[in-house]
Amino acid sequence: MQHLFVEKPNNNKPITIKVNGEPLGVVIPEPEGYRFLAVRFNAFGIDGQTFATIEEAQAAAREVQGLEAH
Repeated sequence: MQHLFVEKPNNNKPITIKVNGEPLGVVIPEPEGYRFLAVRFNAFGIDGQTFATIEEAQAAAREVQGLEAH
């Protein structure tokens, strides 16, 4: 019998948050949620904030850009 080795994904890997195709930051999974780290000056308004979900971080990034949250 052949065994297949499957590597688990790294759950601490940063997840890119983009608005209109532009990367504004990344979120890092933490026990409390997802911490946003800005990579663009125009996203520093939410830098360091923790969000319960990736979708909440995406919505906050859209809001900081002056776009309607989905």
